[in-house]
Amino acid sequence: MQPSLTSFRVAVIGGGPAGLMAAQTLAQGGAQVDVYDAMASVGRKFLLAGRSGMNITHAEPYADFVTRYGASVQGLRPMLDAFGPQDVRNFVQGLGLETFVGTSGRVFPTDMKAAPLLRAWLHQLRDSGIRFHMRHRWLGWQDDALRFAAPDDAGVAGAREVLVKPDAVVLALGGGSWARLGSDGAWLPWLASRGVAVAPLAPANCGFDVAWSEHFSSRHAGEPLMTVAVIARDAQGQEMRRQGQFVVTQGGVEGSLIYALSAPLRDQIAAEGYTTIWLDLMPDWAPQRVLDAVSRPRGARSMASHLQSRLGIKGVKAGLLRECLSKEQFSDEVQLAAAIKRLPVRLLRPRPIDEAISTAGGVRWDALQGTMLKALPGVFVAGEMIDWEAPTGGYLLTACFAGGVAAARDALAWRAAN
Repeated sequence: MQPSLTSFRVAVIGGGPAGLMAAQTLAQGGAQVDVYDAMASVGRKFLLAGRSGMNITHAEPYADFVTRYGASVQGLRPMLDAFGPQDVRNFVQGLGLETFVGTSGRVFPTDMKAAPLLRAWLHQLRDSGIRFHMRHRWLGWQDDALRFAAPDDAGVAGAREVLVKPDAVVLALGGGSWARLGSDGAWLPWLASRGVAVAPLAPANCGFDVAWSEHFSSRHAGEPLMTVAVIARDAQGQEMRRQGQFVVTQGGVEGSLIYALSAPLRDQIAAEGYTTIWLDLMPDWAPQRVLDAVSRPRGARSMASHLQSRLGIKGVKAGLLRECLSKEQFSDEVQLAAAIKRLPVRLLRPRPIDEAISTAGGVRWDALQGTMLKALPGVFVAGEMIDWEAPTGGYLLTACFAGGVAAARDALAWRAAN
């Protein structure tokens, strides 16, 4: 502990991964840390994300890893250089949990769960002297003091207002998705009113609406499309192709393959009102092989039976062909074979922010000096509050951890310099 920092009081607002990592780093640097969160317990979204397997980071080569952040890599790169994927694994192992690399390169704790990791982490944080203030909803500022709606002595939430005036603040309030877990984006107008440049929040890693017919959606909603490829256009109009799987929903499409392309798809819809993706229903077959199979004599069999027998196309894949092709196109062998390799599907709009895994938008990079707000010296931001986005696969969580470390180190350096 540095003697010059022992009286340095920092308020960390937000108890997600970025906020907790900032609190840990600050405490290690000798600061007195208070964590405030609107919920009854911290890490709500972190626990939800780990319900189906706690993907903490990714094991691909670092040079490839950083490219997953797209246009935001310039701002994130210094943070990731200082606290990258291996640092995340070391951190988890420091909590007494081992990690392993899955077949896709994703990294998990050996028990795959988020709860043991969070319990061990909170135990360590409390032992370091960090104080937690639950059910304290931040309301912005009153002059230079932070305003919180806090519970009264009887535990009634929001019954009283408290003012807190720390030496520095780390804001780690998340984006705007899954508001019921604490990230509601209410902070945007408060920062904007204080001269901070912000971009509107937008859904990221999200599904999209499609105008399915009632006939199709009633039969196939919830069915997964396994082993397909999606062709889409990037911001420069160049085609990109991804292979994987996704799910047909009652009103559209969602799943990992769609999430991986959601940023350019969302931006194209914003610019043009809609966008089109093309599905390759037989990604491992060459176009000529598909045409040869479709053109084989089928005798008295229907085309549907022929497709199932020769290409294994049935269920939702067969339904998509019926849904997206006219009767004449479906009956024409050449057009049908072409559609199996490149079936157009029009996407109308992204799903609402509250359904998205994460959000884009927030504090603009040009509003920051490092992680400190230029308009508000002594106020630092971390995690999804900053205008960046990343695909699922451990990239989101790694950048949140790295952002928390960066904000804390910047706060410590600012204190030392002042």
